[in-house]
Amino acid sequence: MTSTHPSRCYALVPCAGIGSRAGTIGPKQYTRLAGMTVVGHTLAALAKVPRLANVLVVLSPDDDEFEWQVPGFPGWVSRAGGASRAQTVANGLAELLLHGAAPDDWVLVHDAARCLVRPEWIDALIDACVDDSVGGLLALPVADTLKDERQGRVAETVDRANKWQAQTPQMFRIAMLRTALEHAGVQVTDEASAIESLGLAPKLVRGSLENFKVTYANDFDLAERLLRNRT
Repeated sequence: MTSTHPSRCYALVPCAGIGSRAGTIGPKQYTRLAGMTVVGHTLAALAKVPRLANVLVVLSPDDDEFEWQVPGFPGWVSRAGGASRAQTVANGLAELLLHGAAPDDWVLVHDAARCLVRPEWIDALIDACVDDSVGGLLALPVADTLKDERQGRVAETVDRANKWQAQTPQMFRIAMLRTALEHAGVQVTDEASAIESLGLAPKLVRGSLENFKVTYANDFDLAERLLRNRT
């Protein structure tokens, strides 16, 4: 799909999860770190990327916390979250179109819990993908030895050559990603997987080890220290 206007970039932040692995009281995105909520830090970083035309946060239909947990957020908010990440993102893409985004505009999907993302990393992703026919994602080459597990024991060592750890943002055209999510189904855990299901190869753009997803209880302590020591 093509249009006469230059393609714009939007950010979509799926924020409908409950954070069951984090061991927090309430959704982990509202845990406070270094003076702000987890998602507050995430949105503050996105706000510093001038090439983003707007940011859409997709919440659970039952979320009654966002507005007071993240006061003054100037972007778009939708309570159209689904039962899975893929459903939440798909619903968010439909919302972007309702807000005036074009099918061939870019969307950068970013995890609410990757609260250490830096604007310069997002800019690097845009630079790498804006003229690409597919799009791409931030990722890191795997440095550690990988083990396949069976019943709590090592089943085999997995070759780490050419293995990358996916991060976010992940940047694709809105229409292409909608088609990919419909094709791949709700089981996919990231947008690149959906794009791959169409036989396409997303571009790998080197990210940072610091851009980790706050998932487990110990992650919060590490994220707090890193945020407080930033300059």
